[in-house]
Amino acid sequence: MKLIILAVFFLVCPALIIHLCKRFPKLDKVGPALLCYATGILIANIGVLPEGSGQTQTTIMNISIPLALPLLLFSFDIRRWVRLAGKAFLSFICLLLAVLIATTLAYIIFHDSLDESWKVAGMLIGVYSGGSINLNTIGLALQAKEHILVLTNTADMLMCTPYFLFVLSYAQRLFNKFLPPFCMPAADPSRSTECEEVVVEDLNDYSGIFSIRIILPLVAATVMSAAIFAVSYIAYQAAPRDFNMAALMISITTLGIAASFVPKIRNIKMTFHWGQYILMVFCVVVGSLADLRQIVLTAPVIFVFTGIVIYVSMLIHLLLSKLFKIDTDTMIITSVAGVFSPPFVPVVAAALKNKEVIVSGIATGILGWVIGNYLGITYGYFLRSFFH
Repeated sequence: MKLIILAVFFLVCPALIIHLCKRFPKLDKVGPALLCYATGILIANIGVLPEGSGQTQTTIMNISIPLALPLLLFSFDIRRWVRLAGKAFLSFICLLLAVLIATTLAYIIFHDSLDESWKVAGMLIGVYSGGSINLNTIGLALQAKEHILVLTNTADMLMCTPYFLFVLSYAQRLFNKFLPPFCMPAADPSRSTECEEVVVEDLNDYSGIFSIRIILPLVAATVMSAAIFAVSYIAYQAAPRDFNMAALMISITTLGIAASFVPKIRNIKMTFHWGQYILMVFCVVVGSLADLRQIVLTAPVIFVFTGIVIYVSMLIHLLLSKLFKIDTDTMIITSVAGVFSPPFVPVVAAALKNKEVIVSGIATGILGWVIGNYLGITYGYFLRSFFH
């Protein structure tokens, strides 16, 4: 009975947090995903988890990402997102290059002193190109040990917090000293319409999700996501043991993108929201596996590794933006889209007082979701082969 109650808690906790974020704007700025993870850490360290909860946690963790990933990708309109403004796309490429350079540097320094360092490197490449969904997808794909996955999530959350506060406060003023200020491009009649369509509520507002016109198509989308999971399991079984999880995740990502080309699937309302909700369930579960005593004893290296990746990559991104004359707001918004994921874009755009960057920020963030999985998995294996 206790394990059933625990499972129910994992499933409904994100709903309570989303409600609190909607009611209290300051919590919304922190983000439901981070709050879900923090809640998991809290219950893991106050002694309320029942004995034998590990199997329940592992089961939910292993199912949630493969189920959430296609739902997140169904709404991806690749033909729309490829029509990015040149500077935004260039800034995104600079971000990817900066993350690869910073991760390689951190790996060279710590690959002998950190357990599964090549897997940590792959996860960090994914998370800083498209957000936490990539970190956990790649962690499962590379078959990272459970405690390494938990520690990497924790390090990411704690090391990113100062950066997020920085971009909400002083980043624009500081970067304006090095980069050109944002300049509104030539008038485009369709631009204002696009910007009006992409507002905070579109990403974080779950209102109406239980209405018949929304929930029935969502059930169908969930069945399709489960079918993609099942079909991808064939790739899992066919691949060599060391690569079977990588094959599973790449197959799920590819089939999810392929499904997004079907208009009836792409136009199903709130598939992104539902996938994001399942991801938040995952965040609660992963947080509930975090033993702070273990983190204190084993985390210093992984924290420094993560810190190098995020802050060195930010510096390199800034230098490359200077080189290619990318403006401050575009540099910041693409960085936020990569490091924190698209739901944070409108919050930061509001802090920048520039709604014009919302579309390009969300676009590059979604591209990061797609590219990050392939990049993180591939580069992780490259580092393992090259340095071992």
